[in-house]
Amino acid sequence: MDTLLLARLQFATTTSIHFLFVVVTLGLVTLLVGMQTAGVLTGNPKWERLTRYWGQLYVINYVLGIATGIVMEFQFGLNWSGLSRYVGNVFGAPLAIETLVAFFLESTFLGMWIFGWHRLRKGVHLALLWGVAITAYASAFWIMVANSWLQNPVGYEVRDGIAHLTDFGALLTNPSLGMAFGHVVSAALLVGGMVMAAVSAWHLIRRTTDFALFRTSLRIGLVTSALAISLVQGFGFAQFGPVGGVQPTKFGGQSPEAQALIAEWTARFGPGDYTPPVLASVGLGFMILTGFTLGCVWLLLPLLFRDWIIRLRFPLWLTLLALPLPFVAVILGWIAREVGRQPWVAYGLLSTEQAVSPVGAPVMLTSLIGFSLLLGTLAVTNWVLLARHAARGAADPPLGRPPAPPGEPAHPEPALV
Repeated sequence: MDTLLLARLQFATTTSIHFLFVVVTLGLVTLLVGMQTAGVLTGNPKWERLTRYWGQLYVINYVLGIATGIVMEFQFGLNWSGLSRYVGNVFGAPLAIETLVAFFLESTFLGMWIFGWHRLRKGVHLALLWGVAITAYASAFWIMVANSWLQNPVGYEVRDGIAHLTDFGALLTNPSLGMAFGHVVSAALLVGGMVMAAVSAWHLIRRTTDFALFRTSLRIGLVTSALAISLVQGFGFAQFGPVGGVQPTKFGGQSPEAQALIAEWTARFGPGDYTPPVLASVGLGFMILTGFTLGCVWLLLPLLFRDWIIRLRFPLWLTLLALPLPFVAVILGWIAREVGRQPWVAYGLLSTEQAVSPVGAPVMLTSLIGFSLLLGTLAVTNWVLLARHAARGAADPPLGRPPAPPGEPAHPEPALV
């Protein structure tokens, strides 16, 4: 098989699986901040129970998400040495900031939050969770800065065959950054809201004893999802203007601007196919269709107002069965954004063929199989652990459980229900 194709398949596999972890993490931490803040301000113990219950699901996803991120970094270094060599001085800057400033701080705050229950004052403990959320958003921002530079290289100059950063501010004002960042953040809120609503609906379908608690989380999840899908659609359609200006070939090469750009590339780089695969447009079309379908979540908002509506299982089943849709939508959106800049890894600057490492197809196939199996195992493990802990209910979640008084046995683990 072709080495370049195998490298692209490996990149698609590793980044798409990792991205699924990221959107769950970013969405849930936002909801956790709201619930714990409500608990500190009101003193109502239900908010602490909700924070502990959803917090344990967040921590599981976060820990395994780190493992998928490490695998993704390995495939970057192994498969795309041409990218690192040619644009590493520019592309690496926001990635370094993300790792050193955002990710390390986020992990530190999270560790202190996990082990700070009943050891820190409530205000300090809440501030740690706010720190986790803020640094999570900062991490997403710097990742999108790096990705947006690949979509539209700015603020650089090429010296001795290597791109060098000349204007850091241009990275932050990149036309392909703002709306794309808003789109990703709102998509994460949509995923987090749908996860919360679907798990709550499952407990309400089973007529759990914590009816009032999961009714609250169902309402939070549905409101968040309804607001988020509107933002997703707004930011998504708003990108068509900037994308058309900086990437005229993204959705086909028939426009005069695209034809002129293709002619320029042909003169600079030689003859070739400079239009992206049809997969980009297919992914975009299905993403839009899925997004409009998720817009129907507004029709489920009557569940917020009457308990008898909640006790009807049909709308709860709809909520539960809709859970895969936001995950499908984010993957299709990623396909449309990434495949749409082909055949470039850095648009108009470095082709994927030039960026791939000079290794043989058998080696690339071996790493593709190995990384895919590893990531698949991590993904399955994540969902099994999430399902198991979600099924235990919110009676006494392990996260934040008060220590047993001296001389008394520790709290037993609640049985699966």
